[in-house]
Amino acid sequence: MVIKDQVFEKIADSVKPDAKKRVVLQHVQMQEGITYHIYKNSLEQIVLDPQVTIPASELWVFDNKDVLAAIDEGMAESSKGHLIERDSFDKYVKNAT
Repeated sequence: MVIKDQVFEKIADSVKPDAKKRVVLQHVQMQEGITYHIYKNSLEQIVLDPQVTIPASELWVFDNKDVLAAIDEGMAESSKGHLIERDSFDKYVKNAT
């Protein structure tokens, strides 16, 4: 696990686990579709690391470093405004309904 931001905000005081050892995070906004990896260090501090899942059919993108680098490069170029206008791709769509 990599801590990507060292700034933490206290969101609650003295929260105790319930009888089933669950901790309720009442003051935390949770996004739909997010799961968490849970990490604990030797001091018993806990970090929740948000995760998303991807379809297995898209895993090849993350396994292929060249493809991923090309996507990253394209996104960086796009964010800098380096865009190329293209005609409509509608002619390539088969039965869009």
